[in-house]
Amino acid sequence: MTRLTGGDVLAKSLRALGVEEVFALHGGHLDAFLVACAGENIRLTDTRHEATAGYAAEGYARATGEIGVCVITAGPGFANGLTPMVDAYLDATPVLFVAGSPPLREVATNPLQGGFDQVAMAAPVTKWAHRITHVERIPDLVDKAIRIARSGRPGPVFLEMPIDVMFGPMDEAHLVLPKAPSLLDRPAPSPAAAAAVLELLSGAERPAIIVGGGAASKACAAELAAFANLTHTPVVFSSKGNGALPADHRFNAGPAGTLAAAALGAKQPADLIVQIGARAGLFLGGRAGSIVPDSAKLVQIDIDGAEIGRLRTPDVAITADAAAALASLNAAANGRSWAPRDQWLALLGQCRAATTAPFEGVPAATPRGLIHPFHAARAVAEALSPDTAIAFDGGEACAWFQPFGRSPGPGLYLGNGYLGTLGVGQGYAIGLARARPGKPVAAIMGDGAAGFHIAEFDTMARHALPILLVVFNNAAWGMSQHGQELVFGKQQLAAVKLAPSAYHTVAEGFGCAGEQVTRVEDIRPAVRRLQASGGPACLNVMTDVDVAHPVTAMMIGRLDATDEIPIPYYENIPIRQ
Repeated sequence: MTRLTGGDVLAKSLRALGVEEVFALHGGHLDAFLVACAGENIRLTDTRHEATAGYAAEGYARATGEIGVCVITAGPGFANGLTPMVDAYLDATPVLFVAGSPPLREVATNPLQGGFDQVAMAAPVTKWAHRITHVERIPDLVDKAIRIARSGRPGPVFLEMPIDVMFGPMDEAHLVLPKAPSLLDRPAPSPAAAAAVLELLSGAERPAIIVGGGAASKACAAELAAFANLTHTPVVFSSKGNGALPADHRFNAGPAGTLAAAALGAKQPADLIVQIGARAGLFLGGRAGSIVPDSAKLVQIDIDGAEIGRLRTPDVAITADAAAALASLNAAANGRSWAPRDQWLALLGQCRAATTAPFEGVPAATPRGLIHPFHAARAVAEALSPDTAIAFDGGEACAWFQPFGRSPGPGLYLGNGYLGTLGVGQGYAIGLARARPGKPVAAIMGDGAAGFHIAEFDTMARHALPILLVVFNNAAWGMSQHGQELVFGKQQLAAVKLAPSAYHTVAEGFGCAGEQVTRVEDIRPAVRRLQASGGPACLNVMTDVDVAHPVTAMMIGRLDATDEIPIPYYENIPIRQ
């Protein structure tokens, strides 16, 4: 009989369920698994920090629609991986986290990298957390974990494998590997629910579909395009939904903020919102009613019934998979007569253009001789290859880029989610690169965000990943500085200044290409030159911190109010008389 280790069994179980990519950082607890991966044709992408491995698994999962896998060592490795665990939990990303731990027999002996309950710590921020105590249970528990991660609302799961289980023996003759189901069915709306949606849609003058991360799949993209074409309904997206409809599609009306511009600027709010896989909250205007008008009828379609009615009661509520729901709607809408909505679509186009109009005439060079961030962002976006997947990470740097950011497909435009985590950019970019071998990736980052995991230039170089990291370098935590200036004044700044660091030189030190630009006209050739190299690179774009993005003031709220205390990011605090 052939004797296997627990690491062998883990590798075989993952491969049997279709896993080909694992993101990891070495630890002795994992060796039995790490050395087994090559024999199972599982590629290991080893990063320089466990958090990056977790973010990379997230990026891979969102780009492919498959499970992402992150394997990290015990104790501090697990603790470093906790942030991406929470990130995946809040952003509904299916990731299997596996961590080692000290031997079961050494519980309560003050062992190395132990002394706390990893499973208990992971449980509140995962869909399921479990400790594997016998080698024979590895296949069925891995199968269970992946099914839980991908079922219903997706999310992370956690398995702990103590080192005596990871290295423990098992006879191969006793191994029964799991297998993926031959048919994976997803919940769809009833005919009555589909009819109710179409009835509202047919009577609306200014309807809009809002798509989010729940609609960012290839299956959903095809159905969404067909539904928009059939019903003549404009589609807007949260950042996670960018790419669910091709950028040049006639009914792609741009970011969800376009609806706010229509309501507040043009005084023509949408009268029907169909929310598909897009959760209510910060990224859809919160409780302000700017993007989803309080006066509009609301249809909410989400795989997670707990998300239905989070901020207001919808007129039609459907708990269903986004792609399955759109397929049902298409079937029911086919054959019906749908009036064109050319004027409404044209208005949204004008509103979308209006969001950048105030900066069009501003000089590209500021009085200090630095690049205006608006012009820097547009130049970068226009220079990138059209098939470039995007990871973005930061505050104002990303806000400047968003109006121009184009996704080459669903799940290929990833950035800061509901946790607001900075430092995700390099990991997301690595995951995107593994999801699409040989295709270009760009990480658009503020200089503050770029510094969290700067050593991942080494990961990109070692694995020859075609990632261009663009740093918008204003030598500050830009959004934080501008927020402090608004609330406390420019003379009371604290902990918001950085140095105009040579990130491109750091990249070169790790084996990547690097360039710095100080003029906007140099951005396009630099981007194209670095992308054409086919390897990892950094472009250090020197922008001016004296230019604040309007979104920061919007997030602070009313500064002139006498009955409120302004605070960043949330609604102001009312003063009780």
